[in-house]
Amino acid sequence: MQDFSNFKLSKQLVKAIDNLGFEKPTPIQSKSFKVVKSGKDMVGIAQTGTGKTLAYLLPILDQLQYSDQVEPRVLILVPTRELVVQVVDEVKKLTKFKSIHSLGIYGGTNINTQKNALQEGTDVVIATPGRVYDLILSGALNPKYIKKLVIDEVDVMLDLGFRYQLLNIMELLPIKRQNIMFSATMTEDVDAMINDYFIAPKKVSIAVSGVPLDNIKQATYTIPNFYTKVNLLRFLLQNKEEYHKVLVFISTKRQADKIFELLNEDFPDEGGVIHSNKTQNYRLRSIKQFENGDNRFLIATDIMARGLDINNISHVINFDTPRFPENYMHRIGRTGRAEKEGKSILFSTEKELPFKENIEKLMDYKIPELPLPEEVEISKQLTREEQPIEKEHENPTQLDFEKGAAFHEKSDKNKKVNLGGSYRREIAKKYKKPKTRGDKNYNKGRRRK
Repeated sequence: MQDFSNFKLSKQLVKAIDNLGFEKPTPIQSKSFKVVKSGKDMVGIAQTGTGKTLAYLLPILDQLQYSDQVEPRVLILVPTRELVVQVVDEVKKLTKFKSIHSLGIYGGTNINTQKNALQEGTDVVIATPGRVYDLILSGALNPKYIKKLVIDEVDVMLDLGFRYQLLNIMELLPIKRQNIMFSATMTEDVDAMINDYFIAPKKVSIAVSGVPLDNIKQATYTIPNFYTKVNLLRFLLQNKEEYHKVLVFISTKRQADKIFELLNEDFPDEGGVIHSNKTQNYRLRSIKQFENGDNRFLIATDIMARGLDINNISHVINFDTPRFPENYMHRIGRTGRAEKEGKSILFSTEKELPFKENIEKLMDYKIPELPLPEEVEISKQLTREEQPIEKEHENPTQLDFEKGAAFHEKSDKNKKVNLGGSYRREIAKKYKKPKTRGDKNYNKGRRRK
């Protein structure tokens, strides 16, 4: 592994790193440094604890030189107040020997104090999305000079409901800027944000650390459709002795609710469901009931995998195949903990097989495939997404038929074209277009009369 000397950092940063006692960069730091420093947009996939904060701070601070400019040049968005404080602390330690000023901004404190601090000037702003958006709208924070935008823990931000603020902040920032995003999991919302606001981003990913693959017995089924998956899941859960503590993952909230409804018919009061649309109290209660053994299975979306640390999970069942292989690693990492053996089962349709191949490539492991049990009924029922698209037959542009007795020409009255009334026609002649209350001098002319 390379050391920090390969980064060719400034003397000030090298001295700061030495003071902090860092010897070698982590994998995410090594992979990210050149990309961030190149100025290209970047998406980093790494879980908490991998050193991703330094992965973006080192190249950014290395390039950031002293300036007497009052407005900030770097904006770092994080989901929580605690993370703001943590990142501010890291920036101050790294800039101990550089003339770089940083400022932490978050809600729950006096906004006027933060406005005054911004007027004094800063180079780097570390903030939660809600408060920084309020400050931009009030004019206290000028986004005009932001050259680098970092969005850290973006999946957590979306789960906390910051999507609206994030999108609006990005709309208000200069078009010419570098976008850097870090996330532990990829979701459809995260992917959509990347497609809308990032320009040819470079993806930097590291395998999820701490996932004991040797402790997890993996298996996969190839299944024709959604409702056959439900039948298989129902069949497996009938074995209550073996499947005594099962975590079922599904990518979408809508399907999570649907699966819960279907299973609840056969296993009433034996399961729960959690996703970001559920209230905090409901989610906490569902997790507690599952942890205590009151519920035998729990259905969860990918974003919920971040906060689940429950012991003795017998099985993780992937009801769908994650589009992003890192999400699969996060999912199965919920079992096989504390050196105990865990079991993971993957359901894949033919359409999902390419995603499964990407997962196997990431793990460098071929997941053993099991035959579908004979007892499992192959459902003919399809979801709307699975139904084949019926193409309409080409309609002739003109119907070929003879005019019968019922056919008649339009009367002269009905042939008239609506021109918008005599007033609009006269105004159009005079002003070339209809005049409205929004037109210049409209009210002025009325006042003169």
